[in-house]
Amino acid sequence: MSYCDFARGHPIHGPYHDEEYGFPIVDDNQLFERLVLEINQAGLSWETILRKRDAFREAYAGFDVARVARFTARDRQRLMRNAGIIRNRKKIDAAIENARRIVALGSFAEWLAAHHPLSKDAWVRLFRNTFVFTGGEITGSFLISIGYLPGAHDKSCPVYKKIPRIV
Repeated sequence: MSYCDFARGHPIHGPYHDEEYGFPIVDDNQLFERLVLEINQAGLSWETILRKRDAFREAYAGFDVARVARFTARDRQRLMRNAGIIRNRKKIDAAIENARRIVALGSFAEWLAAHHPLSKDAWVRLFRNTFVFTGGEITGSFLISIGYLPGAHDKSCPVYKKIPRIV
């Protein structure tokens, strides 16, 4: 069963599938949000992450990249105590460090666009050299979720036709 079949009508997956999954994102904070969520999904279900999304948003300052890049050891401690998110030190550290790296890039959206198109393997190498906690599965899932790699929707899925293709 494909994600398209599974998500249809599901109270949690349905809205994400129909309105976000595979759609291009050009806002750096939204791109950062998706990356943080994909990193936190590692080893867990996507439904768990979607259910905790509002708590993540609050814990990570609305996914404001510049604010998260300034998080301190005190913020890390606060995040480790927050039962609403995934309290994994490596994932928390990755979110903060990746925010700093995005700030250093200038624009995450422009950086992505400047490297498009690449094969999945080339993207994975680029992400591993640029960010932390971004192996093949996380990078691939992130790029599929923002339309940079194919595979978000079956061609027979009604949402497939609604998604603008990244040129």
